[in-house]
Amino acid sequence: MDGSLAVQTGRRKTLKAPIGCVGVGLHSGQRASLTLNPAPAGDGIVFRRSDLGVDIAARFDWVGDTRLCTALIAPGRPEARVGTVEHVMAALSACGIDDALVTVDGPEVPIMDGSAAPFIFLIDCAGTVESLEPRRRIEVLKTVRVQAGEGPGAAWAELSPNLTGGFEASLGIQFDGTVIGRQAMTLRVTENSFRALLADARTFTLEQEIKQLRAVGLARGGSLSNAVVVDGDTVLNPGGLRHPEEFVRHKLLDVVGDLAMAGAPLRARFRGERSGHALNNRLLRALFADPTAWRWEHDEVVSLPLARPALREPVAA
Repeated sequence: MDGSLAVQTGRRKTLKAPIGCVGVGLHSGQRASLTLNPAPAGDGIVFRRSDLGVDIAARFDWVGDTRLCTALIAPGRPEARVGTVEHVMAALSACGIDDALVTVDGPEVPIMDGSAAPFIFLIDCAGTVESLEPRRRIEVLKTVRVQAGEGPGAAWAELSPNLTGGFEASLGIQFDGTVIGRQAMTLRVTENSFRALLADARTFTLEQEIKQLRAVGLARGGSLSNAVVVDGDTVLNPGGLRHPEEFVRHKLLDVVGDLAMAGAPLRARFRGERSGHALNNRLLRALFADPTAWRWEHDEVVSLPLARPALREPVAA
């Protein structure tokens, strides 16, 4: 069924069965194992560091690092972090998964091929099941905007009301002097459109930046099998691009994953220019810092209360 991220179903959804994968962490370079598990209705998405026995909520206010990925960090436990969560979060959100326990055995989610497609495959293999509890979504009531820098080259992102319902996104990126150049894309994000247009778009980097990243302990697990590498006007991957506009598609995939950490689906319109993980997270913090900018909304007219402690009101950190 083709529906927006906010209105695919009026009931909360989880996985039918556990399913896992093994890969490498993009930045740590370490072996990484991940398992997607069913969770009770109302628990939301939670990451569990199985090696530490620590649960970490997939929430914007638990995001502690946005350098080239989105990393969740347990409050007061800096060692309890899970990095590169945005791709699996995008897949869970696109498939309408409200509740899941994601166990990882180390500090990072496996990068797989650099896209969300492997996680979509895992969800499809596990199957999904609806609960009896109604799903809630967050309706944006007025425009909220964040910006980095000044002038024509400033990066910015905003959320505004979407009178047509669901979630719509528009993003522009620009990398002068490279094959990327200027790319822009606008779409109504539904499960079908995510699968068709965004899911297989891979993360990317500039070849000149790789040595710098590795010098500061990042991108140690990166390779041409899990990232698109650009050297000026050349794509170094032997197979080339999956889509001419794969770069902006991946950036929109990141938007879906980062904004999934609102804690519930958004009924909103996203617009951005050169936005990345840091601005996406700042945008959610700005939204929830203003109680007049949003409200809870049910997908169906159901009066059952959602009393589970895990589904708490968003608060700005």
